[in-house]
Amino acid sequence: MPDHPRSLVIVGAGGHGRELLDVVEAVNTVDSQLRYVFLGFLDDGSADPDPVARRGAPLLGGLDLLGRLDADYLIGISDAAGRLRVDRYASVHGRRPATLVHPRANLGGDVRLGPGTVICALASITTNVRTGRHVVVNVGASVAHDCRIGDYVTIAPGARISGGVAVGAQAWIGAQANIVARRSVGDGAVVGAGAVVTDDIRAAQVVAGVPARPIDAAPDRPRLPGDRAGLPPGQRDAPTPR
Repeated sequence: MPDHPRSLVIVGAGGHGRELLDVVEAVNTVDSQLRYVFLGFLDDGSADPDPVARRGAPLLGGLDLLGRLDADYLIGISDAAGRLRVDRYASVHGRRPATLVHPRANLGGDVRLGPGTVICALASITTNVRTGRHVVVNVGASVAHDCRIGDYVTIAPGARISGGVAVGAQAWIGAQANIVARRSVGDGAVVGAGAVVTDDIRAAQVVAGVPARPIDAAPDRPRLPGDRAGLPPGQRDAPTPR
């Protein structure tokens, strides 16, 4: 173990945040050179304290604590816009995002993960792949060769992205969805669970079905528990820091 393991907090104490704690704990069991001391969760929302307590993890307070804690951070918020807000706030305060790969995930050669990216158990990324900031490749998902994954993208459990696909910032690829090779998914697009994408998807478009077809313009996603962690009290209506 290194002399000074890094301290870590997770912003967002909902289900996704608690899943990220699983990744932290798994990494700590196998990698003595990348070991984190988990301090607890930060959440400005209505996190259920019972499942947090069952994890033996403290709920420290709101996001404003991140500016005072000497700790790296992960963002445990499903909503892409919420992740963006937290990332900007943390960057203003000089905090460093952790980048973690579950020991049961598989990464090939020349895979470059952006800051804050998390690769979950049983996920697979092959070769010559790039991800942006705070990307989540969830349990059992796969990303094939030569893909480019933009900032704050979520690739949900079991999704399959074939080679040469470009996924734009803040897009959501639903569980068990499939994207055929050399297609593009625009910024903020949503691919429904189980969809098979055979054509390019425009920005903010929502598609579903086999083959995938547009069903609506992407609505503003509702805030999930923990999404109010995007800004501390008194700053939620203030201009977003840049």
